Parts: sequence; structure tokens; C-alpha cells
Amino acid sequence: MITAAQCRAARGLIAWSQQDLAQRAGIGTVAVHQLENGTSSPRRATLDVVRRAFEAAGVEFIDENGGGAGVRLRKAQR
Repeated sequence: MITAAQCRAARGLIAWSQQDLAQRAGIGTVAVHQLENGTSSPRRATLDVVRRAFEAAGVEFIDENGGGAGVRLRKAQR
């Protein structure tokens, strides 16, 4: 599950606007706005396409493991 904070942080890492994410995930900008503000509970399918869009851009999601959920950029392959 992607949290609102992870979504905002992931966009920041790769310098995407909400519109950029919406276009790459194939969802509306309103859906991105609502996800990031926690104003509604997004459908699982929406979270899946958002996650796939971020992962395709090199973002890795870090699960809650006692230190808190987060995001980071994948290491470049050599």
C-alpha cells in the first residue's frame, strides 16, 4: 500500500508534478490530488498503477519495518 506521504516523496525524488504522475499512471489529476491529501480512499487498482508508474521511473518503495515507510531511487545498473 502506498501512503500519501510516499506518493508526495516519490514525486519529489523524480521531479514530477501531479499532472506528470496522472499522465504516466493513466489516471486523473483529481485522483492524484485526493490520494496525496488523504481526502478519499483510493481503489487498489489506482494504487497499483501509481506504484507501477513510479517503479518504471526508478523509485523503490520501502515498507514499514520499524523505521517507517519510505521511498528511494534505485541504484543505476552498470
